[in-house]
Amino acid sequence: MSTTTLTTTPYLRSTIHPLKFALWVACGSMLMVFAALTSAYVVRHASGNWLEFQMPRPFFYSTIVMLLSSVTLHIAYNAFKNGKENLYKSLLVVSMLLALGFLYTQYLGWMGLESIGLPLKTNASGDFVYALSWLHAGHVLGGVAALLVATIVAFSMKFKVTAARKLRFELTLTYWHFVDFLWVYLFLFFLLQ
Repeated sequence: MSTTTLTTTPYLRSTIHPLKFALWVACGSMLMVFAALTSAYVVRHASGNWLEFQMPRPFFYSTIVMLLSSVTLHIAYNAFKNGKENLYKSLLVVSMLLALGFLYTQYLGWMGLESIGLPLKTNASGDFVYALSWLHAGHVLGGVAALLVATIVAFSMKFKVTAARKLRFELTLTYWHFVDFLWVYLFLFFLLQ
């Protein structure tokens, strides 16, 4: 009779930081909200009484600005990790300005909708664009607040790469990439509908 030896595998703890996990859960829930709203857009579009229109030009510009801000913020993060203080600080400021530029171009896009005869509460097609882009802009404002905190920390504290600062920057970067992805998704969705 043979005896079987059980080998036990030691329990391995998850290596993801709880704050990162919480951010990913929050991003997942936000993504589900936008997926539900874009699904409602598709359903409402199919029911008729839909006005076809071209997206105002400022929405194209805001997409470029948003993508640039993600690139500059990512480079700033790499500069921070590599101890390149001046590059880190300057690109952090550029990222912040680009984030504010995104909000400004969104405002111009909303004014563009109004100028082509689509003020709010005129037609569901325009109202969906307003609602989705406003909701997204609200999330961007949260990212701007995180960027503002990161910028204040960068300029008010002595430069030092610590685990806590790195984590804070990673959370900001992850969230900013998420809102960037979300806007590209929405913009392409609007263009293709």
